[in-house]
Amino acid sequence: MTIQNELLSPCGLYCGVCAIYIADKENNQKFKEKLAPVYAVKPEELQCKGCMSQDEDSIFFYCKICPIKTCAKEKGFEGCYQCDDFPCDHIDKFSIPVGKKVILRAIPQWKELGTQEWVKQEEERYTCPKCGNKLFRGAKRCNQCKESVDLD
Repeated sequence: MTIQNELLSPCGLYCGVCAIYIADKENNQKFKEKLAPVYAVKPEELQCKGCMSQDEDSIFFYCKICPIKTCAKEKGFEGCYQCDDFPCDHIDKFSIPVGKKVILRAIPQWKELGTQEWVKQEEERYTCPKCGNKLFRGAKRCNQCKESVDLD
C-alpha cells in the first residue's frame, strides 16, 4: 500500500476517509449539496485534496487555518502522535465532537502502529463490513447496501 502524504492530517483525522475529500475526489455534487449545510458553505466550496497537500488552494479552508496543523508544523512533527503534550488544549477545544472522539482514538493508534499500519487500519475501519463499499468518517449507514455502521 502506498501512503499518500497529503492525506496524513497531523490531528489523526485521516483525510482518505473525510467526506469532503471523498465528495471532491468523486465530484459527487449530490453529496456536496448534503454536506454544504453541515459546514455552512456552498457546495462548490467543498473541495480538498488532503490536509497536507502542497497546493494551498486545494485544501478545504477550515483545514488551512487549523491550529493543530499549525502547531505540528511549528514543532516539526508529522502528527500529534509524536508530541508528548497530547492531548493538549488544541484537542480539548476541538469544536466537532465526532472529530474529537476520532482524534482521541486515532492518535494513540498511530503512535503504536506506525504510519503504514495505521493508514491501513483507518482504510479498513471505514469499509462497509457487509458489502465492502468505502465509507466516510461520520457515516451511520452504508450508502450502497444501507447497512447500519458504527465507525468512529
